[in-house]
Amino acid sequence: MNWEEFLDPYVQAVGELKVKFRGMRKQFQKKNRHSPIEFVTGRVKPIESIKNKAKLRGVKKENLEQEMQDIAGIRIMVQFVEDVEEVLELLRDRKDFKIIQERDYIKNQKASGYRSYHVVIEYPVETIDGRKLILAEIQIRTLAMNFWATIEHSLNYKYQGEFPEELKERIAKTAKIAYALDEEMSQIREEIQEAQLLFNPPANKLNDGVGNSDDNDEYYRW
Repeated sequence: MNWEEFLDPYVQAVGELKVKFRGMRKQFQKKNRHSPIEFVTGRVKPIESIKNKAKLRGVKKENLEQEMQDIAGIRIMVQFVEDVEEVLELLRDRKDFKIIQERDYIKNQKASGYRSYHVVIEYPVETIDGRKLILAEIQIRTLAMNFWATIEHSLNYKYQGEFPEELKERIAKTAKIAYALDEEMSQIREEIQEAQLLFNPPANKLNDGVGNSDDNDEYYRW
């Protein structure tokens, strides 16, 4: 398999989707409205990760495009749990891609404590050979959810899922703390949003996207 040729449409899709979602964020800001999108990152799954996942799930190379949904990945970070639904409404209203699956791990969190909302889309990529439809996964999560998930992912990679018992208990405890943080932030959401609009008027946001976390996907892993 020519991996570069195979992955090119996914690279293009991630780039296009990041630009589109960041553009949505700026539109809210310029209207002096709270943006449900805090920032956006994206990545194409590394080749070795694709191979390992395919082997684990028994997916043949010729079926990767149909059976592996997260080769192209976008992560939309939000401040508040309530923002997740607003982002979902924005995604459902778009005409440039088709949502084919939703998985709610916020209301139905995993046993590990993982919380996030996953949306699988069918996205059209325009190439010199014509239109190509690919699958991409969009993850929507709060900053607290993301902090916990990023740390848990790193530890899971280190221990290959076999956590020492004490560490396993601590991870479960921190998942509850992250959940409590989201709950508390929801209670004072209106106060926070009002303060942010006063502190960051639209005039200060026209150059948003230069030199901030939106432009640096280095830390972005899953």
